[in-house]
Amino acid sequence: MKKEYVYRSFERFWHWLQAVLILFLGITGFEIHGSIRFFGYDQAVAYHHVASMSFLVLIVFAVFWHITTGEWKQYLPTRKNLRAQLEYYILGIFHNAPHPTKKTVLSKLNPLQKLVYAGLKVLVIPVMVFTGLLSMFYRYPQRYEVLSLNINGLQTIALLHTIGAFLLVAFFIAHLYLITTGRTVTSNLKAMITGYEELPVDTEKRDDDASTTSVSEVNP
Repeated sequence: MKKEYVYRSFERFWHWLQAVLILFLGITGFEIHGSIRFFGYDQAVAYHHVASMSFLVLIVFAVFWHITTGEWKQYLPTRKNLRAQLEYYILGIFHNAPHPTKKTVLSKLNPLQKLVYAGLKVLVIPVMVFTGLLSMFYRYPQRYEVLSLNINGLQTIALLHTIGAFLLVAFFIAHLYLITTGRTVTSNLKAMITGYEELPVDTEKRDDDASTTSVSEVNP
C-alpha cells in the first residue's frame, strides 16, 4: 500500500459543504412539504431559500473547478466491470472477495459509482434546481407577461421536486453505507477529511521497474 494525495482541498470543501447543504435542504424541504416539524413553516421556507441560493453558488464554482481541472472525466460512465462491481456489493463484500476495480488518483470512482454520480449530476440535481427555481419564482412570468411558459400551478413542478428529493435521500443513505466499505470502516471517511488515502501499489509496474534495475545491474 502507498499513501497518495487523492482528494484536493477544494474537492473536499465542495464535498462536505454540498453534503451539509443537501441535508439542510432536505430537512427544511420536508418541513415545507408537511412531513416533519422542526423550525416552523415560515422559518423553514426562509432557510430553504437561503440554502438553495448557497447551493446554486456552490454548483457554479464546482462546475468551473471540474472543467478547468479535467476532473469531470472521473464521472464518465463505463460498462467495464460494471456487473462485477454490482455483484461485489450484493454478495462479494460479505465474503471478503477482492475488489473488482483498482482505485487510483486518475480513476477514483468504480463503474457503479460513475453511473450513479453521472445520473445525479446530469439528471437529478438539474431537475431539483430547475423545479426549485420555478417554485420560488413562478409568479414572475405572469407579472412580466412571459406567457409562453404558461405556468398555471405548481402541482407537477412540486411533484418532480419531491421525487428528486426522495432520490437524493436514497442516495444519501446508500452513500453513508458505502463509506464503510473501504479498506477499513473509516478509511474512506478519513481520506475525504485529510485528502490522503492508502492505495494498492501497481505491482506490474513495480515488477517491471525491478526487472529493469536487475538488468542494468548485470549489464552496466
